[in-house]
Amino acid sequence: MDIVDKSWEIQKGIEERVKRVGKGKYGRVVKMARKPTHDEYLKTLMLAGLGLTLIGGLGFAIYLIIKYVPGAIGL
Repeated sequence: MDIVDKSWEIQKGIEERVKRVGKGKYGRVVKMARKPTHDEYLKTLMLAGLGLTLIGGLGFAIYLIIKYVPGAIGL
């Protein structure tokens, strides 16, 4: 079997798996899924950015406390 036949075999396998996605236990969810509107996308993007900023800020604050407050971690 040469590389072209092997690649066709892999491609057919992938296509068969994709066809079954809508019929399994997640089929209803996939059928109900839709592309978000521009407004929904922006709100999601802003919330994710806010979450990343808050988590990063908290980590940086903990770093500063450990680095500059004597006896902060009992060393």
